[in-house]
Amino acid sequence: MEIKVALDTIILYVQNVNRLKSFYKNIFNLKIIEEYQSIWALLDAGSCKIGLHKIGDKYLNENKGVFKFDNNTKIVFEINEDINEVRAHFINQNVVMRETKTFDNYDYWLCDGEDPEGNVFQLKQKK
Repeated sequence: MEIKVALDTIILYVQNVNRLKSFYKNIFNLKIIEEYQSIWALLDAGSCKIGLHKIGDKYLNENKGVFKFDNNTKIVFEINEDINEVRAHFINQNVVMRETKTFDNYDYWLCDGEDPEGNVFQLKQKK
């Protein structure tokens, strides 16, 4: 059996849906296409959607302060603008950004950043 699939949505489990919704809306200009109270938001990210789902209370520790989640997922946003200008703009918006990099025989410039809860994203620009 051959099954054809298409990636529809990536869901991030987050502590504060409203904070992350504002981040992705304001920093990346993503459109909010669905939201429910403070537990769910769905954002249009082009060919895929990003869902923000409030993490269950049993995973939260209020004594630790601002929630930062260690995970092994990275969301990649391809951009047409100059990656160094976008990086500088994000830094001016207090977004944590790493250095721009590339690899030998690779057609893209890359730059990683973090959202307010530590989820890693990457900017990718064709050389």
